Amino acid sequence: MNATELLAKYDVPGPRYTSYPTVPYWTKAPTSEEWLTHLEKAIARSTAAGEGASLYLHIPFCKSLCHYCGCNTFISRDASVSEPYVDDLLTEWSLYAERLGKVKVNEVHLGGGTPTYLTAAQLQRLLGGLFSQMELGPDAELSIEVDPRTTQADQLEVLAKLGFRRISLGIQDFDPTVQHAVNRTQSVEQVREVTETARRLGFTSINYDLIYGLPKQTADSVLRTIETVKGLRPDRIAFYGYAHVPWMKAVQRRFEDSDVPGGTEKRRLYELGRDALEAAGYREIGLDHFALEGDGLWKAYGEGKLHRNFMGYTERRTMPIFGLGVSSIGDTWTAYAQNEKTVPEWHARLAKGELPIVRGHVLTDEDQVLRRHILAVMTQFETDWSGDRVEYLGEVPQKLTEMARDGLIEMRSGGVHVTDAGKPFVRNVCMALDARLARQAPDRPIFSRTV
Repeated sequence: MNATELLAKYDVPGPRYTSYPTVPYWTKAPTSEEWLTHLEKAIARSTAAGEGASLYLHIPFCKSLCHYCGCNTFISRDASVSEPYVDDLLTEWSLYAERLGKVKVNEVHLGGGTPTYLTAAQLQRLLGGLFSQMELGPDAELSIEVDPRTTQADQLEVLAKLGFRRISLGIQDFDPTVQHAVNRTQSVEQVREVTETARRLGFTSINYDLIYGLPKQTADSVLRTIETVKGLRPDRIAFYGYAHVPWMKAVQRRFEDSDVPGGTEKRRLYELGRDALEAAGYREIGLDHFALEGDGLWKAYGEGKLHRNFMGYTERRTMPIFGLGVSSIGDTWTAYAQNEKTVPEWHARLAKGELPIVRGHVLTDEDQVLRRHILAVMTQFETDWSGDRVEYLGEVPQKLTEMARDGLIEMRSGGVHVTDAGKPFVRNVCMALDARLARQAPDRPIFSRTV
């Protein structure tokens, strides 16, 4: 079967597996007290393992709406909305600190939305306040996502002084036609200025986010964007597929279906981009991520230390994850908890002195075993379940027979190894390991039966 046929066969919708179970299949949510108990136990395990916790801060505000966006955002040009938000992020952490004390934190990440919607003074007040209430590890990894259109030197200066060394710039595509279609116009010079300023201030790892499959995107526009990116030489590149879900995100109804590359054409854009990145010295890591061989992410992959969580791929394992802010998700490995999804509801819960949890999931013993195997496949492209007594794993080899026949995986005694040819289809392998998907959506295939 040639590459085109494989793409057509295995191009089926599937989760990205930043968690297991995936959010649609969460069932039993923890109460606030149960969540705190799960956190206490996770901190004890983390302390014993010398890992430390992670802190994710969600800043939902944006000055304009990018039409491809699937994130939880709040659009406002009124900068005053961010001041009470900073206040309540500090309040939310204080609720945890009252119960848990000074938690050791080895990873902090700001995402959004647009974290650089906050002014330099607000970033200083927020992060300084948080850091004073935790034990920040001496080698903690501090990172932030930024919009090159709104990021100023004084913001980067504050972040650098606080110890931030990783920065991720949202690029998506440099083609003017694509930028106009998705309502995100930014110049190469804006990106260059933020990149060079960050490097001058001591940031040591710079990531660019690119998206393939955007409206009006073509093979030529993808290759031109990557050619420009090569000249700016970021350390890492995330090359994500655009998720066209207009039934969930109304703003995506602004596109005609004919504007959006789909199926085989979308996958071809990824293959072209991947080949161009590899030719430029970037190495594929996990799902949709690339790094130069000198970057810490590549080294972690080679040493078997690569980890994956709601923040994406990371160089080391941290647990638990505290999620602060609207819609943020916390993780103790044994449970998940997600915050209220709207700014008013989140503020209202905190005003009552409550943790603003709205839903979550307590993992069963089976969930935890399958989660471990899915994580191994997503980070190391192989796993071995020969020592696990989980009944569902006995069904997995049969589910993967077709992929083995197509040379995408190698079945081993009690395990699976993803071949180089199979790496683009790693999500399909994980779908075979997904017991909740199999039971609640039994008709959802891991490959197309029409090919």
